[in-house]
Amino acid sequence: MKDWFAHNVLGLPELASSTGQGVDDLLVYVHWLMLALFVGWVIYFGYVLFRFNVKRNKAASYEGSTSKVPSGVELAIVGIEAVLLLGVAIPLWGKNVNAFPKPEDATVIQIMAQQFAWNARYPGLDGKFGRQDMKLIATDNVFGVDPADPAGKDDIQILNEIHVPVNKPVLIYLSSKDVIHSLKLVAMRITQDAIPGLRIPCTFTPNKIGRYQIECAQLCGGGHSAMSGGFVVVQSQADFDAWLKSKSGATTSFE
Repeated sequence: MKDWFAHNVLGLPELASSTGQGVDDLLVYVHWLMLALFVGWVIYFGYVLFRFNVKRNKAASYEGSTSKVPSGVELAIVGIEAVLLLGVAIPLWGKNVNAFPKPEDATVIQIMAQQFAWNARYPGLDGKFGRQDMKLIATDNVFGVDPADPAGKDDIQILNEIHVPVNKPVLIYLSSKDVIHSLKLVAMRITQDAIPGLRIPCTFTPNKIGRYQIECAQLCGGGHSAMSGGFVVVQSQADFDAWLKSKSGATTSFE
C-alpha cells in the first residue's frame, strides 16, 4: 500500500536502494497526514458554512464556542507530528549519519566535487588507496595522490561516472576542491554537502541494476547545471569486477 501510494499518487521517482526505503516511508506518512488534514478542513469548512448560515442565525452571537473538540484535534495533530519527528525522522537521520558499513564490507569510493564535475577514486586491485597530500592537489591530481607511493599505482580515477556492484553497501568519502557542492543521488535517496577541507562519509546500498543520474543540490556557480552530467552505474558483481580490472592503473581527470 505504501509503495503504491508513493509511486502512483505522490509520483516519487524510482527507488534503487534498500537504504532509501525509510525516506519514502516518511514521505508517505507525512502526505497521509496532510491528506487527512485537508479532508478534515474541507469537512469543517462545509459544516461552518451550513451551521452559521445567515438564514439559521438571524442575530450574531458573541458568546463564542465552548466546545473542547478543536483543542483535542489540535493536540492529536501535534501528537502525530511528534511521533513522525521523534519516532521516524530523527532515528532515520541518526542511522544515516552514524551507522556506516565497515570498509572491508563495502565498496569504498572517494569523490571530489569541483566546478563543474564529479571526480571519483577507487582503490586498485590491491584494495588499498595510495597516500594523499593536500599540497599535491593540482589540476591533473585532484586527490593529491603521492606518485611515489606504490599502493597508488593501480588506483582508479574517473570522471562523472561512479560504478558500484548491486546489493553491496557503498561507502563514499566526499569532499570538494573549490566551493560547496552537494551530492544528490535521487534514486538512492541520499543528499550530502561536499565541503572544501572536509572528508564527509555517506552510504547507500543499491538494490537495482541500472544507470542513475547524479545531481548537485547546491548552487555552485555559472556551470552548476553541468553537475547533472554524472551517473551512478549499478552492475552485477561480476560486471563490476571486470570494469575495475579494466580501469586499474588508468587515470582520468577534469581540466
